[in-house]
Amino acid sequence: MVGNLTQNNAKLKRIFIEPKLPEGLAPLHELATNLWWSWNHDAIELFRSIDPQLFETVNFNPLALLEELSIEKAQGLLADAKFTAKLKQVHGDFEDYMGQAPAHGQPQIAYFCMEYGLHHSVRLYSGGLGVLAGDYLKEASDRNVHLIAVGLLYRYGYFQQAISLHGEQIHHLEAAKFTQLPVVPVRDERGEWIKVHVNFAGRTVWAKVWQLNVGRIPLYLLDTDIDDNRWEDRAITHQLYGGDNENRLRQEILLGIGGVRALKAMQLEPDLYHLNEGHAAFLGLERLRNYLKNKQLPYEQALEIVRATQLFTTHTPVPAGHDAFAESTLRDYLFEYTFALDISWEELVAFGRVNPEDASELFSMSHLAIRTSQEVNGVSRMHGEVSQKMFNVLYPEYNYAESHVGYVTNSVHFPTWVAGEWLELYLKTFGKGFWEDQTNRAFWNKIHQVPADKIMAIRRLLKKRLLDWVRRHLREDLTRRGENPRNIFEIINAIREDALVIGFARRFATYKRATLLFSNEKRLADIVNKADRPVLFLFAGKAHPADKGGQEYIRFIYNTTTNPDFKGKVIFLENYGMEMAKLLVQGVDIWLNNPTRPKEASGTSGMKAVMNGVMNFSVLDGWWCEGYKPGAGWALPEQDTYAEPGLQNELDAETMYNILETDIIPTYFDQNAGGISERWVAHIKNTIADIAPDFVMKRMLDDYQARYYQALWGRSQKLKKNNFIALGQLVEWKNRVRRAWDAIELADLQAPDTFNRSLPLGENFKASVTLHLQELSSSDVGVEVVFFRRLSETELELIRTYDLDLEHQKGTLATYSCDITPKSAGVFEYGFRLFPIHPLLPHRQDFDLVRWL
Repeated sequence: MVGNLTQNNAKLKRIFIEPKLPEGLAPLHELATNLWWSWNHDAIELFRSIDPQLFETVNFNPLALLEELSIEKAQGLLADAKFTAKLKQVHGDFEDYMGQAPAHGQPQIAYFCMEYGLHHSVRLYSGGLGVLAGDYLKEASDRNVHLIAVGLLYRYGYFQQAISLHGEQIHHLEAAKFTQLPVVPVRDERGEWIKVHVNFAGRTVWAKVWQLNVGRIPLYLLDTDIDDNRWEDRAITHQLYGGDNENRLRQEILLGIGGVRALKAMQLEPDLYHLNEGHAAFLGLERLRNYLKNKQLPYEQALEIVRATQLFTTHTPVPAGHDAFAESTLRDYLFEYTFALDISWEELVAFGRVNPEDASELFSMSHLAIRTSQEVNGVSRMHGEVSQKMFNVLYPEYNYAESHVGYVTNSVHFPTWVAGEWLELYLKTFGKGFWEDQTNRAFWNKIHQVPADKIMAIRRLLKKRLLDWVRRHLREDLTRRGENPRNIFEIINAIREDALVIGFARRFATYKRATLLFSNEKRLADIVNKADRPVLFLFAGKAHPADKGGQEYIRFIYNTTTNPDFKGKVIFLENYGMEMAKLLVQGVDIWLNNPTRPKEASGTSGMKAVMNGVMNFSVLDGWWCEGYKPGAGWALPEQDTYAEPGLQNELDAETMYNILETDIIPTYFDQNAGGISERWVAHIKNTIADIAPDFVMKRMLDDYQARYYQALWGRSQKLKKNNFIALGQLVEWKNRVRRAWDAIELADLQAPDTFNRSLPLGENFKASVTLHLQELSSSDVGVEVVFFRRLSETELELIRTYDLDLEHQKGTLATYSCDITPKSAGVFEYGFRLFPIHPLLPHRQDFDLVRWL
């Protein structure tokens, strides 16, 4: 019919009939337009109760649900006293929640990220980075932190995945219906929709600003898909990580530079900026420009205060994973900043290079972020160390172990990921105060008081919910692919609810080794085909459209599922997303993860499993290095045994088979007459009591507050006080030290003659250094002796540093000395190092002047 009208040149106009709820149901719309509902279990059940089947059909999107609400259905809800009472209770809880103002005396933090995983129906995410950012905003809302967030509004988001009959990944894009997104235009005092512009290669690109409310946290989203722009620029915000490398550059300029301009247009002046990954690093340049233009600060002072108010969190464990751009591409987009900052092009590109004079070196967004941020952190203890090594190239005079790069281990938002059944049990068992004090182990330890049958009743219910969903969706997917009906029946019928269910779901990057389990298919077949001990493996995940290796892993696993030995025993579930993730982490028995060491920066899916009494079976990498406790899950060793990857893969696979066959499977099936394994329940209780409290998002937010936000806030306030007096004094001191640094002379150095004799253990190491400080004072410099152990021709292990004390000063001559008692014998290398000191320096790398004496 539509085709006929088009062919007949019918003149058609679009009309939007806006859904209008009866006044008594108006609170439903208010709830639906704030994502608070998505982690409040009562609110979720309220929307589900309207029409459970429709709610799932519309991807659990309450706005889409309300659009489908007929007048008759609405009147029926109004007449339902139970429903209206529940609506009144939930809406009252929401109003109480929103009515609490942030505590006074805390800084306002601007949080920038390229993606946000907030809910399945809001497609602003691709994977772990976005889900982590979404969880962070939710926790910041729950704790009433004074935080605002900035991102991009994608019309298509990340791709939706389908699998062909032969296992190929098919990518397709679905445009978001903006009437079904909980976003509203941001308007200025005149009621005009706020727009900001950025300059791209000689043209102006405009972006409108939307607001998405995440509880108490406003998330501001920039959108270029507007009539003001030409088509190629409208497409900038079509796809998350879409297009070529130049489009990635455009997106990152829009996020960083456009994001800062959006905050300015809204008259917001955050105290601190937090870059969640390097995508937003260009914001440092725009902030620098603003200080020069609006505060009339000199360039060096402007750079100092930008750095003093900025934190960069890196999530990438390998150098190749950091975004980088060619100078020729960059010049077309950023050359105007040389005029705005009054610096040369060479000085500007030096922000993103190790060697500023190497024209062939790509411009690294992470290096730009580091050079414009006072603080830098990784996302687990191991990743912090990996990042120290990776970025040590920027500070060659220091050993990586001395780096200021720290870490805050990722966590997950407890209310979002815990099943309602577990939440009810926890609140009842743990008692008053738990919700506000989720990191308190005393609460979690009460899980040991819960009878085993109650624990297993929840686990079985959640597994049944998962497997019912798997059967239903697998039948739909296989039918759509054109699979043989008999095969579909056999696969569905082979899924047993008494099976040990093991889940593997994540991004299909090759380093995550999704196919490791299939290294010895005969042995795996023996594991899954024991009638009295059934085992089921569930796989899910997407590979980036450009990652052919990851797509090949998907094809291999899918085709393996058609093998008669694995039919209904190994299953691949297509189109992995947040709702599927919830079902999996709540319903499986074991969460499997086997990345190549040490390439897992953190990982968070295993933490979500822990909250639901699901044990991890993982390589000791990322967060599991900190999370693993004997008797609370299983682990593969942290260190590689072989340098050759093939041999290491073979060893890891054999280790996995052995642990499954001799420990995990026997423990699960060691069941009493009631069908309960006391040993298994002990693992569940230990997992909840000993691991969960360390990986709730409250702990992560507390860590950021204690390790970074408060320190940045305190120091920056000192620098800004009295119209930036301390800032000017610090910059002047740095300039004075920098000018005088090369003129410092070593007048005398007395140290043990280690060339001709050894130093017996028990005899002290005594040394003195006399310096001709010229224009500087002894209060400007420090001297230390650094001891190393040589591991190879290119690698030194830092053993310890000792400060030399100022012994006396006469004129410009200053003498420093030390008297050290060695604690252990061995062969060491040592040297004396000169460095600047000032009470306002946050760490050594902030003023990276070093002289070896």
